This record gives sequence, C-alpha cells and structure tokens, in this order.
Amino acid sequence: MAWTLLTLAGLFEIGWAIGLKYTEGFTRPMPTILTATAMVISVVLLGLAVRSLPVGTAYAVWTGIGTVGTVILGIVLFAEPASALRLVCIALIITGIVGLKVAAG
Repeated sequence: MAWTLLTLAGLFEIGWAIGLKYTEGFTRPMPTILTATAMVISVVLLGLAVRSLPVGTAYAVWTGIGTVGTVILGIVLFAEPASALRLVCIALIITGIVGLKVAAG
C-alpha cells in the first residue's frame, strides 16, 4: 500500500510541477488553486508513504517520478527538447528509481 501511495504522490507532483506553467506566475486563479491542491495532496501522500518506507528511499522515488514525468510532459506539451542526452538521463533516473525500489524490498 505504501508504494501505491508513493506512486500517487509522484503523479500529483507531476501535476503540480506542470500546473506551475499554467498559473502564469500565480496570476490565474483556477490553475493556481489546482496546482496548490496537487502540492498538498502530493506531500500528504508522501507523508503517509514514509510511515512504512525509508524516508530517503521514498523521497528519492517521489522526486524521481516527478522529475521523469515532468520532463516527459514538458517534451509533449511544451515542445521542450528531446535530445538523446536528455533521454539517456531520463533512463538513468528511471534506473535509479527501480534500483531503490528493489533495494528497499
């Protein structure tokens, strides 16, 4: 259950990171409210996950999911560059996330 909560927390992290772009510097009320809500949900779910997962592992996986998802959506939604080096770096982050999951048991 903790890993499910952590995965959901990571997905909400992607949501608020992408949401920041749509707030236009927190000048648009609805995107700002949705982004702030996603932030709170993400941190609450992370907090619930660390009750039974090592905090270092949980935090690294949470930020890794957020980083990879945000970069991928940045490429898809905002036409950010998808260079070979960027894609290799994403693969390395994913490898690290999987490694931490395996090491945590």
